[in-house]
Amino acid sequence: MNSFGTIFRVEIFGESHGKQVGVVIDGCPSGIALDEQDFMEDLQRRRSGKIGTTPRIEADLPHIVSGVFDGKTCGTPITILFDNTNTKSGDYANLMDHPRPGHADYTGMVKYSGYNDPRGGGHFSGRITLGIVAAGVIAKKIISPISVSAELTSVGGRTDIQECIKEVMAEKDSVGGMVACTCKNVPVGLGEPFFDSIESQISHIIFSIPAIKSIEFGSGIAAASMRGSEHNDMIVDSDGTTKTNYAGGINGGITNGNDIEFRVAVKPTASIAKPQDTYNFASGAVEPLEIVGRHDACIAVRVPVIVECATAIVLADCMLRAQ
Repeated sequence: MNSFGTIFRVEIFGESHGKQVGVVIDGCPSGIALDEQDFMEDLQRRRSGKIGTTPRIEADLPHIVSGVFDGKTCGTPITILFDNTNTKSGDYANLMDHPRPGHADYTGMVKYSGYNDPRGGGHFSGRITLGIVAAGVIAKKIISPISVSAELTSVGGRTDIQECIKEVMAEKDSVGGMVACTCKNVPVGLGEPFFDSIESQISHIIFSIPAIKSIEFGSGIAAASMRGSEHNDMIVDSDGTTKTNYAGGINGGITNGNDIEFRVAVKPTASIAKPQDTYNFASGAVEPLEIVGRHDACIAVRVPVIVECATAIVLADCMLRAQ
């Protein structure tokens, strides 16, 4: 559903063009210093404004309405709200009958019997990831000294990221990208095999981020073409440090004390300016669809901080479960 976690539990809500989006975080320990300013750095990294991102720019100012008193967490549910102020809902009026290929317009319409909110993608919009980022900011405080960092490493298979995005924008198209994430200072023992292995939990929340199509830890898919003598990470000291890290910091679903390393693939944004032939349910025929509105040419540009925060949520939950 719309909640994630066992002890550190996160529930996101809202629609892209509704009045507000937000998050409720339950299970946060008391006594953690927290105010609105703490969120601004990561929220700024997620905001549009860079080349390839949507012209829709929101203030994204967090409003803490519960769970914090005198600058410290209370141990009760924390609710954080964000206002939607820059919307153009009329751009989406035709998409219930003529859904965008590659988007959730059609599946949402069928699943919710036409009662879903299609404006800006509704609850399927990347705007809802504001709640993930906000919860992740708090999670990063809980997991310290563990650090989580992610970066966009390529776009369209190329490392000249800005040039690639410029070319795609000139063609009225979109492009995907690869994001790499590393977690440092991770203790041994996080993860609950079998079904709550650390890879399972990270993969679960990462695939909840719109546009994610794959994830691979350590050597990933390359492991299929390697031999055991090549892939095995030799332990070099009593702390469990390994010479290589093909396992991505995880053995048997449990962190082994080395860096957690994984990569995710972000698909091209479904909404593109090029006309596309797709089925029109109103006319009963395949017809050209011209998508208007404001959309990211490369949503992957904004994904790294979301991946960071989602991963921090998992690590916070794992650490609280291990106490």
